[in-house]
Amino acid sequence: MVLWRGLEEWTAESARVEIGADGLRATGTQLGDFQVPYRLDYALDATGPGFVTRHLRVAAAGEGWRRSVDLLRGEDGGWRCSAEAEGAVALAAPGLPEDAPLDAATLDCDLGLCPLTNLMPVRRHLLDREPGERNFTMAWVSVPDLAIHVDEQRYEHVRTGVVRFSQPSGFSAELELDEDGLVVVYPGIARRV
Repeated sequence: MVLWRGLEEWTAESARVEIGADGLRATGTQLGDFQVPYRLDYALDATGPGFVTRHLRVAAAGEGWRRSVDLLRGEDGGWRCSAEAEGAVALAAPGLPEDAPLDAATLDCDLGLCPLTNLMPVRRHLLDREPGERNFTMAWVSVPDLAIHVDEQRYEHVRTGVVRFSQPSGFSAELELDEDGLVVVYPGIARRV
């Protein structure tokens, strides 16, 4: 069990994580007040090979609304996405826009405000342990709306246990990681309890 407390926009996240030599499985809950108060539950299967995401299922709910997305990566690298929404809330529609499909180059999902999903690209390329830098195209799931976006991200080894995360928008943060590659401190986002 891993627990993070939010530093700015959200309150807390807990996750049950099973890490193997070549992948992980996790279930978690995030409580937040970013845009609107919400509870979010997720299940992640990144059993690879190489910590590649196979399946991400996310459900979010607040007062008078619920929504969910189910993102599945097939053996051929193609993605399937289903989304549902109920109730009235001033948020973007959940799911993947028809004009922005994911392609086979997208190996990972990144759940908004979730420190756990930084682990997959870091572990795949040992960036927490060895010099190097890599660019990734991610399926980024924003919260709490659960809209899916194609997102360019860069991870760069700074020193053992520290990896710099950056995006073309100019956002950058040095993530402090434990020996498993799990986030201990994500500046501006979360700190492990």
